[in-house]
Amino acid sequence: MTTKLTAHFALEELACTQHRELDNTPPAEVVGTLRTTAARMEEIRRLLGDRVITVSSGYRSPALNRAVGGSKTSAHLTGHAVDFNCYGFGPPREVCRTIVGSDIRFDQLIEEGQWVHVSFDPRMRRQVLTKRPGGGYELGLRS
Repeated sequence: MTTKLTAHFALEELACTQHRELDNTPPAEVVGTLRTTAARMEEIRRLLGDRVITVSSGYRSPALNRAVGGSKTSAHLTGHAVDFNCYGFGPPREVCRTIVGSDIRFDQLIEEGQWVHVSFDPRMRRQVLTKRPGGGYELGLRS
C-alpha cells in the first residue's frame, strides 16, 4: 500500500533506503514534516516542467544517517531534505540553476555532482553550495 503525501510523492518514496537491515520508519511528527516537504517538491516538479523527480534520499533515521555518513545536523533527520534527480530535465547543475533562478523558497540547495540536495528547514536561508571534487563544499554554483 502506498501512502500519498501529495499528487506525485508518497511517504514510502521519501523514506526508502537500500539499507534493508535498518528500520527507517519516520515517527509521526516527521510524517507531518514530510507532507510539507512533498508539497514543496511539487513546486520544484512544476518548475522543472512537471517532469518526473526521482528521489534517492528523504527522511533518514539516526541509524541510517550514521550508516551513510550523514551530518549529525542533517535536515534528512527531520524530514526537511530530499536528494533527487530530474533526468528528463537535465543534469543536477542545470536543475540547481533553474531552482536558484526561481522564487521557490528553500533553506539549502546543494549541487552534489550526481544529484541535487534541497532542504526546506524553517530557516529558509536560500544557501546555495557546490560539492568540491576533493570533498567539502563551496558557496554558490560552479559555472
